[in-house]
Amino acid sequence: MKKFFILAAFALSATFAYSQAKYVFLFIGDGMGFGAVTLTEDYLAACDAKKTGSGTLTFSTFPVTGFATTYSASSFITCSAASGTALACGSKTRNGRIGMNEEATANFTSIACRLKENGYKVGISTSVSIDHATPAAFYAHQPSRNMHYEIAQDLAESGFDFFSGAGLLNPQGKDGKQENVFDRIAKNGYTVVRSLSECQTSTAPKLLLLQPENKPPKAYPYAIDRESDDYTLAQTTSIAIEKLQNSKGFFLMVEGGKIDWASHSNDAGCMVREMVDMSDAVKVALDFYHKHPRQTLIVITADHETGGLNVGTSAGSRRDIAGLERQKASEEKLNRLLAESISYSTLKNWLVDNMGITIGYSDEIALRSLLAANVKDTPANDDDPFTLKKADPVAKDIMRMVSAKSNGRYSTFDHTGTMVPVYAIGEGSELFSGKIDNTDIPRKIAKAAKVKWVE
Repeated sequence: MKKFFILAAFALSATFAYSQAKYVFLFIGDGMGFGAVTLTEDYLAACDAKKTGSGTLTFSTFPVTGFATTYSASSFITCSAASGTALACGSKTRNGRIGMNEEATANFTSIACRLKENGYKVGISTSVSIDHATPAAFYAHQPSRNMHYEIAQDLAESGFDFFSGAGLLNPQGKDGKQENVFDRIAKNGYTVVRSLSECQTSTAPKLLLLQPENKPPKAYPYAIDRESDDYTLAQTTSIAIEKLQNSKGFFLMVEGGKIDWASHSNDAGCMVREMVDMSDAVKVALDFYHKHPRQTLIVITADHETGGLNVGTSAGSRRDIAGLERQKASEEKLNRLLAESISYSTLKNWLVDNMGITIGYSDEIALRSLLAANVKDTPANDDDPFTLKKADPVAKDIMRMVSAKSNGRYSTFDHTGTMVPVYAIGEGSELFSGKIDNTDIPRKIAKAAKVKWVE
């Protein structure tokens, strides 16, 4: 009997010794702090008249949770380039660097490259431009995140199997006379596709999925502004899995890039919908996990927190948070409206119709004061059009007011240095519990995948 238990224990330990994360998902909610998670779950609960308490994002019930520090080598408040590099390469660098050390004298090796070298297929997906800081950190090495042309050249040389994003920001270089980077991408074996259907039917071994050419390369539209033909992260995640699945395994990084953008604008109604958009993409990965539970690892985290979001006050109510559901447009649309000549009456009516708010006496005073400080010429009456000196800061201040009415109270328009959440499920997920640093995440992924980490 004793011999039997020894043999059984040996067999069990051998089983665990040889298990590994064969299919690895890393979701990065750009700018997603604890406040964003909390407000989104409160929003989901408030949208359900039968529900009390908190709603549930796909990943918030994962069995392993933790939190990560995000400081960079140059500041306790990081940027997406430095934090993306930490999450991709497991090393700190100064703000602005992509995949390089502080002095920009040496390149780091990303977890994506390490897994690619070990036979995994690799995909990088985002809701913003594919040459933006966070996705770039997984394949590029540049001293500045603003070197979009050079970053796109690195994409062409990466050898990764699948990319998806809005577009490329500077495909012809600063002076427009350099080699078109799309030509370099094609020469290196990539097929560029500009529709979901074209991507699904393509049999090309290496794909770059971008928006149609009539749409801006900067980012997908906000979920709140989305038209029927716009991409969602869930759709592109599903296609990525289909294109990457193979017998040796894959690594897929998916970024919810506009959580950060909405938070920079202090636009809570827009932000919660971006959070739901990423949660829907995680659901696609979770469905895959349920088919391959002993081979799949899913990790969700953020590069940093944006906006310093606080949820509610002692006087706030569930009804206030439900107001987020009535918002129909983003700060981006408000910004475009304010960039034109507009009257106070038109603006007030637009806010009521599109932001789902009522404008009381104190709101009137605050709004009129804000406009008075920023108009070029003072209008004679409420129906007289006026022009603003700068639309962007006014739009952000208005959105801060709108968000506060729904219990989303921001303290800054910038990044903060607070820790961010970490969620994990699947093979090796226990490695991600407790307090860790963002540089630990790719190293732990390598450990779960049983890939040796060599500096």
